Amino acid sequence: MERFSELKNKEVINICDGTRYGYIRDLEIDTKTARILSIIIPIEGKFWGIFCSEEEYCIPWSCIVKIGDDIILVDGKTEDMLRNVP
Repeated sequence: MERFSELKNKEVINICDGTRYGYIRDLEIDTKTARILSIIIPIEGKFWGIFCSEEEYCIPWSCIVKIGDDIILVDGKTEDMLRNVP
């Protein structure tokens, strides 16, 4: 079992195309079942993270292949994981 504080320190990488998404900022949780639905990763701005993007990566928990000591490997199309920030 891992804590969120441990998960957010692991880099998320896509095994399909090698995309390095970054680090987890948030989780989506189903409060009725207490299950994690997806991990949320912000898209960094072009100027040292000062300007935020209007999109983020929303990666379904089912796309996670492996959680290692330093990284989280996911499997899926990058364009399917993009969404507008609510």
